[in-house]
Amino acid sequence: MDRLQSLRVFVAVAEAESFAAGARALGLSAPSATRGVSALEAALGARLFTRTTRQVRLTDAGRAYLQDVREILASLQAADEAASGAARTPVGQLRITCPQEFGRIHISPVLTEFLDRHPGVNADVLMVDRVVNLVEEGFDVALRIGPLPSSGLVAVRVGQVRRVVCGAPGYFAERGCPQDPAELASHRVVAVAPLNAGRPWRFGPDGQQTVRLDPRLSVSSVAAAIEIARRGWGICQALSYQVSADLEAGRLKVVLEDWEPDPLPIHLVHIEGRRAASKVRAFIDFAAERLRHTAGLN
Repeated sequence: MDRLQSLRVFVAVAEAESFAAGARALGLSAPSATRGVSALEAALGARLFTRTTRQVRLTDAGRAYLQDVREILASLQAADEAASGAARTPVGQLRITCPQEFGRIHISPVLTEFLDRHPGVNADVLMVDRVVNLVEEGFDVALRIGPLPSSGLVAVRVGQVRRVVCGAPGYFAERGCPQDPAELASHRVVAVAPLNAGRPWRFGPDGQQTVRLDPRLSVSSVAAAIEIARRGWGICQALSYQVSADLEAGRLKVVLEDWEPDPLPIHLVHIEGRRAASKVRAFIDFAAERLRHTAGLN
């Protein structure tokens, strides 16, 4: 097995956490995959995996090596596409990650339209409310909400969202509208765990003013908190895009608008340090154009 194929086998085994499954993904036999990884370890003079009868796990050296190998293979793929002319035509598997509700509301319709325009592209979307490491987890593009830390990622700003406090009009008719964040202490508050349960709600420029609340109810999803508020039980905090349809329909009402913290930026990010494949460039250009013209995101 040549060195390049050994690198592909190493990545497949690492992602599957199994020699047999990794080999199947590449159309190889398990013994062939084992020999390829063993040869790679011998050439490096380092163990890449710890092996037991039940598990295959990356060592610290293997974990660091995996990031470098993924970048090498991605750069090689980009070079191959450029040489073959495929760089001009979006093709292949596109892996995207984004926050759960943003993905449901905004990324899904943008992506399906993109796929209709580019039949050579397939997509895999992970909608999850955590920051995904693009290199370690093998993703091409991420949508991020909030300030970006310093990193080696290329970022394209596509909009912004507000952090709002809202409830049903019937709730406010019965209990009154808070005029100051401190008045929230006398209201029924629905918190989202672990996002803001037990944490202070922030208001004003840079979120400098904080109000620590004792929520009567905590739920594990933003969608559930919004539904409870929609039914008139209490007040929740959400991002403006998550409740835009409810606000437009009059099912929810925003309060404390004068106390809102600064809007949060929205970016599409991808890995720097390699020529982005055509599928990545095409999707970012397409999605940025659509999102920048989406009501409530600018």
